[in-house]
Amino acid sequence: MSKQILRAPIGQSAPRERARRFATGRGRYTDDAASLRGLHAAFVRSPIARGDILEIDCDAARDMDGVVAVLTHADIAGRYRPWRAGNALLPEMKAPEQHALPPSRVNYVGEPLAMVVATSRALAEDAAEQVFADIDPLDAVADIETALAPDSPLIHEDCGSNLCVSLTSGNGKFGADFEDADLVIEDTLDFGRHTACPLETRSMLAEYDPGSEVLTLRISHQCPHQLQAELAKILGLGQHRLRVISEDVGGAYGLKQQLYQEDVLVCLAAMQTGRPVRFVADRLEAFASDNHAREHRVSARIAVRKDGRITGFELDDLFPIGAYPQYPRTSLGEGNHVLRMSAAGYDIADFRSRLRLLFQNKALIGHYRSVGHPVACAITEHMVDRAAAALGLAPETIRLRNFLSDDSYPRETPTGVHLHYLSQHACLDRLLADMDIAALRSEQAKLRGQGICRGIGIASFVELTGTGNGFYGPGGIDVSGQDGCTLKMEPSGHVRCMPSVTDQGQGTDTGIAQIVASVLGLEVADIRVLSGDSEITPHGGGAWASRGISTGGEAAWQAAQTLREQLLLVAGHLHQRDPATLELTEGHVVDASGAQITTISEVAHICYFRHDLLPDDMPTELMVTRHAVPRAQLFQATNGIQAAYVEVDTDTGFTRLLGHWVVHDGGTLINPKLVEEQIRGGVVQGLGAALLEEIRYDEDGQLLTATMADYLVPMASDVPDIQVSHVTSGTAEGALGAKGVGEAGVAGASGAVLNAVNDALGPFGATVRQMPISPRTVLTALRAAAASATTPPFEDAP
Repeated sequence: MSKQILRAPIGQSAPRERARRFATGRGRYTDDAASLRGLHAAFVRSPIARGDILEIDCDAARDMDGVVAVLTHADIAGRYRPWRAGNALLPEMKAPEQHALPPSRVNYVGEPLAMVVATSRALAEDAAEQVFADIDPLDAVADIETALAPDSPLIHEDCGSNLCVSLTSGNGKFGADFEDADLVIEDTLDFGRHTACPLETRSMLAEYDPGSEVLTLRISHQCPHQLQAELAKILGLGQHRLRVISEDVGGAYGLKQQLYQEDVLVCLAAMQTGRPVRFVADRLEAFASDNHAREHRVSARIAVRKDGRITGFELDDLFPIGAYPQYPRTSLGEGNHVLRMSAAGYDIADFRSRLRLLFQNKALIGHYRSVGHPVACAITEHMVDRAAAALGLAPETIRLRNFLSDDSYPRETPTGVHLHYLSQHACLDRLLADMDIAALRSEQAKLRGQGICRGIGIASFVELTGTGNGFYGPGGIDVSGQDGCTLKMEPSGHVRCMPSVTDQGQGTDTGIAQIVASVLGLEVADIRVLSGDSEITPHGGGAWASRGISTGGEAAWQAAQTLREQLLLVAGHLHQRDPATLELTEGHVVDASGAQITTISEVAHICYFRHDLLPDDMPTELMVTRHAVPRAQLFQATNGIQAAYVEVDTDTGFTRLLGHWVVHDGGTLINPKLVEEQIRGGVVQGLGAALLEEIRYDEDGQLLTATMADYLVPMASDVPDIQVSHVTSGTAEGALGAKGVGEAGVAGASGAVLNAVNDALGPFGATVRQMPISPRTVLTALRAAAASATTPPFEDAP
C-alpha cells in the first residue's frame, strides 16, 4: 500500500459538497429540469389484482383538450421488444414475458393499463379518469398458501405452476435428521412486505431529438449505464444514441436499481410525440408499483449440544416475488442471500437450506437496501437466542462458543461463500463494552421487580458487499461488476473527477474526492466530482451492493496514481530529479526532505502549454481513465454486530426503543462521519422494518396501503441514541482496504430488536414470530402464552 493512502484527507470527516446545495434548496433533481414544450404523463392502472382485459376505450380521453396521446398495448405493440427476467445459470427458473402495457391480462393492482400524455399533469390525470377499462375479474393468488396449493389458479399458464424456482444449498441433505445433537428447536418467522419510500419518488423526463436520433432520459436512478443498455435493447436504439442522466437522486435504497414499465413508456411517448415527456409518481402510485421487498416466511431448525455447541442448522424460505421476476436482475437476490448467508458466521458442521420463489398477484419484489441480509440475520439470531434460552446460556456466551475462530481464515461457508476474514470476536467484545452489559442487565432485573418489561437483544451478521463481475455476467445479465473513474486535470491544477458510481445522498462523491485529493496532494475543494451521466462517465455498475467506495473508490485511486506518476515524471525532468524521490503534497511537488520544488499547477500548465520545455517523446496527457473490478473473490464479506434495548408495555403492546449499539468492520474508513451516518440511517430503516413498516393486501390482492398514514416509518421521536463503533480488519481486494458499509445498519437492526422484544417477553413465556412487531402482534403472543402459562411472570427472573 502506498504511503499517501494513509495520509489526510483520507480518514477525515469532510462534509459532503452536495449537502451545501441541498440545504440551500439548490438540488438538481429530475423534476427540477426545465423542458421546452414539455408534456406530462399519467397512467391508468389496474384496480384489480387479476383479470382478463376485455376492452380499453380511450375515445373520451383522446377528445379532451390538452391531450396529445393516449397509448394502450395496441398502440405500442411492435415499437419495443418485450423482456424476460431470467438467469442463464438457472435454466429451470421461470421467466414469463413482460410487456410495457399488458396485451390481455392484468396481474396486480397498480399495473399500468394505458398511458395519457397531455400538456399538464392535471389534464393528463383528468383524461386518465375518462379511460374505460372493462376487465373480467379472476381469482387472485394473494398469499403463500394459495400460491403453493396444487389447485391454485396459475398466474402464468405457460409456467405450469406458481413456483418460479426452487434452490437448495449447504453441505447436508435438506430435511434429514440432525445427528450428534442433544436438542433440536424448530420455529417459523413471518416477515412483512416493505418498500423503500425514498423522499423523491420515481421520476423521469425523456426528450428525443429526431435530427440526431438521440434519446436523453433524465431519471432518478442508481445505475445509469445499466438502464442505458437495457433501454437501448428494448427500444432498438444504439447505446451511443441513448443518454441517461441521474444527477441528484433523493434516495434510492435499491428501489431505483431496476427497469420499470414506466421507464419504457415515457421514452416511447417522447419518441412518438417528438416532445419532452415527464412523469413523477405520486405516493399512491409508488406504493402500488414500486419495487417491494422482504416478504418471507422462513422455517428453521437448530441442533445443539448441552455444552452450547451448534451442530446443525436448516432453513426453508418461502419467498413470494409478485407477478413477475424484476428485470433485469430478477428477484432472486434477496432469497439467495437468505439461502446462503443465514448462520454464515457460525462454525456449524451440518448446514442446509432451501429457497422457493413463488408468483403472486401483487407488485413485483426487487432489491432493497442490504438485500436479504436482515432476513438471514433475524432468523439466525432468533434461533441462536432460542437455543441459548433452552440451555440456560447468556446470548453472548453461545455466540462466543460458535463464532468462526480468528485463525480459521480464509475459508468458505457450507454454501460456498468465500470469507477472507471476519472480526466477530473483536466486534462482540467491543459491543459488550459499549453497552456496559453488566450494568444494563442489572437495571433490567431491577425494573422487572417493578413490573417494567425491558429486553436486551443481540444480533451478529455477515454481509456480502462489493459484488464482482462473476455474479451477474455468467447469468447473461448485463450488470457491470466493474466501475471506472476518469480524472481530467485542468491547466490550473484543479481536477474534474468523473466516476461511474453514483451518489444518492450517501456521500460517495465526497469519499471519492478525498481519495483523489489524497493521492494527488490536493485539497478536497480542488476536486470537482461529476457523476450520474452515462455520456461523460466511464461505463460502470453505478450504486448497488455497497460498492461506491470499495470498488468505485479503488478505480479513483488507480486513476489518481496514474495521474500522479505522470506529474512526477514531468516535474522530475524539469528539475533534474529522479521522479521516485519526489512526492505531491499540499499542492506542491516536494523532494525527499520535504522541500517544495514547484507547484502542481505549474506542472499542469507546462504539460498543456510549454511542450517546448519537454522531450518530444515525453507523454503529457493529464486525462486518465481506470477501472476496478473485484477479482480476488466474488463478494467482499464483512461483518458486524448490533444490540437493542427496548421496553414493552404489556397492557398496550407498544414497544419503546431505548438504546441501540452497532459495531462494524468497514476496513479503511475514508470518511468516518459519513460512515457513521450511513450506518445510523440504515439502523433507522431496520427499526422501521422491525416495528412499523408493512405493505398490506387483502385476500383478493387489493392493496390496502395508500398513504404514509397507512405505511408508518420511524419519526425522529421514535429513534433512540445509536452508538456506532468500528473494528478494522483487512480485505483481499484493492489497495485502499475499504469494505462496503452502506447497508450494514439495516442488516442487523431488525434482528436485534426482535431478540430484545422476546427477551422482554421472556418472563411471560411469550414469543413474537412476526415482523413488523405491532402492538397487536405483542398482545397476541402474550394471550397465547397466558393461555398455557403454569407460573406467573417474573417468578423465576434473576
